[in-house]
Amino acid sequence: MPIYETGGYRVKRSAVPKVKKAIQAFVKYVKAHEPGTQMYLAWQEKSDPTRFLHFFIFKDAAARNRHGKSEAVRTFEAVYGPELVGREVVFTEYRAVSNKR
Repeated sequence: MPIYETGGYRVKRSAVPKVKKAIQAFVKYVKAHEPGTQMYLAWQEKSDPTRFLHFFIFKDAAARNRHGKSEAVRTFEAVYGPELVGREVVFTEYRAVSNKR
């Protein structure tokens, strides 16, 4: 059963270019190495470019676990983690009601 999840966070303004570069490298890794990650989108808020929201669809719990334990996740966390403003990353799981993808 697919798992639908988001992860949202805010970084320091000075870190935005560095975080965007890390996101691009990370998503490239996900595309190449995570067939169980059915969708991965990373968005930057238009009105506040320090805010990012990532959308994930994992094939199942095993795919989400593989993603979360990957070296690529640790590398990405090492970039954005020290730059977080306020709270940590907020992960929220959803149930699909209707979609077109």
